[in-house]
Amino acid sequence: MPIAKVHRISAAAPNDVSGIEAAIAAGRVDPKGVMAVLGKTEGNGLVNDFSRGLATTALTLLFERHLPKAEAAQVCLVMSGGTEGGMAPHWIVFERGEGEGGASPSLAIGRAHTPALPFEHLGRVAEVEQVAAGVRAAMKDAGIVDPADVHFVQIKCPLLTAQRIAEADARGVLVATRDTLKSMGLSRAASALGVAVALGEIAAEKIADAQIGSDWSLWSGRASTSSGIELVNHEIVVLGMSKAWSGPLAVDHAVMADGIDIEPVRSALARLGLGTPGQLDAAQRQKLVALLSKAEASHDGRLRGHRHTMLDDSDIASTRHARGFVCGALAALVGHAEIYVSGGAEHQGPDGGGPVAVIVDRS
Repeated sequence: MPIAKVHRISAAAPNDVSGIEAAIAAGRVDPKGVMAVLGKTEGNGLVNDFSRGLATTALTLLFERHLPKAEAAQVCLVMSGGTEGGMAPHWIVFERGEGEGGASPSLAIGRAHTPALPFEHLGRVAEVEQVAAGVRAAMKDAGIVDPADVHFVQIKCPLLTAQRIAEADARGVLVATRDTLKSMGLSRAASALGVAVALGEIAAEKIADAQIGSDWSLWSGRASTSSGIELVNHEIVVLGMSKAWSGPLAVDHAVMADGIDIEPVRSALARLGLGTPGQLDAAQRQKLVALLSKAEASHDGRLRGHRHTMLDDSDIASTRHARGFVCGALAALVGHAEIYVSGGAEHQGPDGGGPVAVIVDRS
């Protein structure tokens, strides 16, 4: 019976994989069982954030030292740039083991890699459809049949660069935007809607190209998408609960209505046995294995009735403000800032809010 293992490991730099290497050497991590690595790197999280590529290269070389190249290539590497505020750079390593872990249902992990996305499909219904198919494949990989058992879907999706736009031009096709920064949001948006379609949150026929990245009434409560320059396909990781898996780990999710709304997260923690009226104590923090969240600035420029200036700052992108702000709110709840907060939550939760996943060790 499969057993999910999740390791949160601190990083001193985007290419610092020494903590993962040490865990492998000590036998705490079996590279043959690693399915995915999520990373928070201290770049700017924008088009030119090459910290993500540096991290991906370092991780690829690490796994190629322990696995055949073909097997190493199957590990999903989801790098999220930007550790603004007090957010701590770190890795989250998802591993599948075998044995009898006791408690069930338990955390189940599935993954999928889509084919390369034609650049003219980015930010359009064709990307929604490709991602939906990929999410279903990852659910099958996890052994999850009922979409209700899925609590979080983490996706790394591509973006457009000047070179990629030129390649599309040469083929005589039109891209959704020629603004490379805007392409990040469109790709995140289409990918999130693909999750919503796969999980039955939104009917596919209700989504048109014009709604992607503009109709904020359409959203998924379990999608987390992050775009980057370092890939041209989608890498998809599904987290859910399954009776086919055993072990001490469990996952639940919440949806923040805005960047201050930590009460749904507190409720999710309570459902997993970490209920507290205040901040988690030291013993509870030990049981909190990972906390993943989306963050964004609301498009109306308001936060609980008051004006915010995140959208008006010409020096710092709004996604950077939002990451730091939400990480601070969640850190006040859990007592540390080694939290995976990804910026840009287009169609991921309500406008200005976002989905959150908590993974807890119940042992």
